[in-house]
Amino acid sequence: MRDRVRGHAGATDFDIVIDGEPREAARALARAASGQRASAFALSEEWGGWRVVSQAGGWQIDVERLRGGSLEDDLALRDFTVNAIAEPLGDPASGSGELIDPLGGLGDLERRRLRAAGPRAFPDDPLRVLRLVRIAIELDLEPTRQTAVEAAAHAGALRAVSPERVFMELRRIVATPRARKGIELMREIGATAVVLPELDALRGVQQSHFHHLDVYDHTLEVLDQTIALSADPVAIAPSVISEEHASQLATVLAEPLADELTRGEALRWGALLHDIAKPLTRAVSAQDGPAGERRVTFIDHDRRGAELAQEILGRLRASSRLGMHVAALVRNHLRLGFLVHQPQPLARRAVFAYLRACEPVEVDVTLLSVADRLATRGARSGEAIDAHLRLARTVLGAALRWHSEGPPDALVRGDELARELDIAPGPRLGELLEELAKACYAGEIATHNEALAYARAVLASSVDRTPKMGRA
Repeated sequence: MRDRVRGHAGATDFDIVIDGEPREAARALARAASGQRASAFALSEEWGGWRVVSQAGGWQIDVERLRGGSLEDDLALRDFTVNAIAEPLGDPASGSGELIDPLGGLGDLERRRLRAAGPRAFPDDPLRVLRLVRIAIELDLEPTRQTAVEAAAHAGALRAVSPERVFMELRRIVATPRARKGIELMREIGATAVVLPELDALRGVQQSHFHHLDVYDHTLEVLDQTIALSADPVAIAPSVISEEHASQLATVLAEPLADELTRGEALRWGALLHDIAKPLTRAVSAQDGPAGERRVTFIDHDRRGAELAQEILGRLRASSRLGMHVAALVRNHLRLGFLVHQPQPLARRAVFAYLRACEPVEVDVTLLSVADRLATRGARSGEAIDAHLRLARTVLGAALRWHSEGPPDALVRGDELARELDIAPGPRLGELLEELAKACYAGEIATHNEALAYARAVLASSVDRTPKMGRA
């Protein structure tokens, strides 16, 4: 009803309340829609809810038993007034039923405000503290002061909510275009300190003079830059991303990854957690920096951050695939910046090493590094940003090709190489194959025979360098 009032037609998700048995109603609905491959199953043991899902029709209906003595009482038990609007069942095509709105949800929609349905909204289900944030940013509504105060008073109770339910809301918050607003609202009502305390710990952590923000605000700016780059990369970084690359990049970011997230949505988690270990690794050098201040460092925050990111997502019961993907983003987010200091244009072998180290996030982490660099505007930031973007343009094209075509092969199979060189399968053979792949990528070899000759030369060179043991 809320979405219809807002002019969003074509709803596929319906909630039905009946004064009867949800199981029987759900099964009857599934039988009636059997031609659309509909099935019914139990949804909530606590409330006795059932869900009907149509695989062919792409819709779902949740059926719940009426709570309270009347529909008005039932609506008063909902989360927010904008979600407590009902319509009597009738001809679904006509949509002509008079709306039932005992709590003033229609007026709240018109005024673009979000208001709790009643005093039991948050005590009955503390997850509604996060749902407040998600609905506010998804629908562009402003929580009333009283509702925000009530949410803050129950934020601590989120600790008792199952991690899976918490992650479901966090996932949707981070996936919205207004994710930064959502994170800021979470902090204002005290939810961040409960569900993402490591993120809250970034507040007030000061950085070197190369940064203009503390770690927390820098993180939110990187999140903003990541969202903007994903939406319109050519407009945000025209010197990095061509129209051709933008099209390829959009395809990569739209790929489904895990937990109902695309690669682009998972990239936002990489932005949110890329500096998560900085409070753990912050140190101040004994020597003065170039501007006369002590030099602030965060040595090893990339590696420790990857471990922490995986731990956080594991705690939230995210999939291991998402955890490993985000950890790889965090672990490798500094790599491109390090390459800026190498001779330019970057040698093909160096590009190969970068792509090999970063795969399977070679495209994603390159974009993250651009967002990170654009959000770092301290001392000498102009020249640093320019140098980073010049390098990123070359590397991004290579990363997109690597992602679509895969890494180069070694031009010779491992079993054949072992036979030709008379070496046993093992780590040494793997190292030779990797060296051949690197030489192929660098354009140093191009044929099977050249690969064999190159491998013999590499093996001979390593034997010559082996220390000889003399007699005592």
